[in-house]
Amino acid sequence: MRRTLLVALLLAAPLSSVEAAQDARLPIDTTIVTEHSITIRGETVPYRATVGTQPVFDDAGEPIASLLFTLYERTDVDDVNRPLVISFNGGPGSASIWMHIGYTGPKQLVIDDEGYPVQPFGVRDNPHSILDVADIVFVNPVNVGLSRIVGDADRRQFFGVNEDIGYLADWIDVFVTRHDRWLSPKFLIGESYGTTRVSGLAAELQGDQWMFLNGVILVSPTGLGVPRAGPAGDALALPNYTATAWYHGQLEPSLQNRDLEEILPEVEAWTIDELLPALAKGGSLPDADRRAVAEEFARWSGTSAQWVMNHNLRPSVGEFRKELLRAEGMTVGRLDARYKGLDRENAGESYDYDPALSAWNHAFAPAMNDYLRNDLGFETDLQYWLFGPVSPWNRNGDQTGEDLRQAMHENPYLHLFVQAGYYDGGTDYFSAKYTMWNLDPRGLLQDRMRFAGYRSGHMMYLRAEDLVTSNQDIRDFIAWSLEATRESAGYGIGN
Repeated sequence: MRRTLLVALLLAAPLSSVEAAQDARLPIDTTIVTEHSITIRGETVPYRATVGTQPVFDDAGEPIASLLFTLYERTDVDDVNRPLVISFNGGPGSASIWMHIGYTGPKQLVIDDEGYPVQPFGVRDNPHSILDVADIVFVNPVNVGLSRIVGDADRRQFFGVNEDIGYLADWIDVFVTRHDRWLSPKFLIGESYGTTRVSGLAAELQGDQWMFLNGVILVSPTGLGVPRAGPAGDALALPNYTATAWYHGQLEPSLQNRDLEEILPEVEAWTIDELLPALAKGGSLPDADRRAVAEEFARWSGTSAQWVMNHNLRPSVGEFRKELLRAEGMTVGRLDARYKGLDRENAGESYDYDPALSAWNHAFAPAMNDYLRNDLGFETDLQYWLFGPVSPWNRNGDQTGEDLRQAMHENPYLHLFVQAGYYDGGTDYFSAKYTMWNLDPRGLLQDRMRFAGYRSGHMMYLRAEDLVTSNQDIRDFIAWSLEATRESAGYGIGN
């Protein structure tokens, strides 16, 4: 491996690598470049990794924050049209660690085939990375990873739905200019709250930076400001309950003995056609009808009709995760229901912790800290924040779904891909479908949208089988999106 250190400090005197490691401050504008090689789908792919910090500038051109990024570029191709994928995680205070060493990057967390941590911790080559078809940059927003505010800059300008989108669009503009990627087809990918981020960025980049995209990939998406309060929000969780109960063998035999993807369309239809109208009637629903709905809900969720009745036909995801395996003395994970947990008491309506998130934190933190320092050569004593201090977060004015819809209307090249895990109770897959449908109320964009579901949870790529299929689905989406560029972008003049 060849390592090159390039450092440009704006606010600090030059430090040796040892001095930098002993100083819990980072230079706000620095890069370290290393050369690597990996085999992806049987093909040798040489690549350059650039890890560093790039400032966020205010209107006067002064740095007010510095963001940690890692850029991976394939080096045996010289094509100005090579796609660039810009990747964000969520939180909103979450580092880019999850998709970086879990999903699309050239290194993969050492875990077992179902995503459980194993020791010794670390990373290994990811033979399913999308680096064979696209370059990737992983970005850490302010106060996550090693990204930090500079000086006494007002933190309120960073921490909110629209504040976040605004400064990140400016940062991406500088990044694309510095790395000479204006001619590259560009894709945004975001996970969880990162889907709110990239949906808003699609419109912000077009409107304020004149940077038009080819695709947006939403991994386990949030609501994106699309209204689903009340009966709709209460009803949409049921198909996830069905998937969870099926995984743990809790459905009645007539359902349990069938394949999951065979029964999901049926529960989806019952949810929309029967459950949602019943919930809309509230207290006016006749007792006999209420009992019938409760019995059918219980059948699809592996619970009892009385328990459903006790929760007014709308048990929350937390209540369900506590109830499903209560007879076994176990809870199931919120972000991935395949994981089981133990509470101090078996009684009650809420669980003590999310066993899925605990398992993931167990492995990711040591692996990322080691990888940054020993593989990429980025040495610092600054703590890497998996989850950083970003509260309070201003959630007012979230219309990111509508922003994405507007961007797609304005840009005929822009395509959308939604990925979701069936066992994710945090951002459940059926709500993701609902959001996607309602981004497009006129039904004019359906031919530019794709959806894929996976037999795993919030981070579907942690399951070995889904790591393969989900990355391949992204490859296929990139290729599909770029097919549109063979023709002019437009709806036709005079039509």
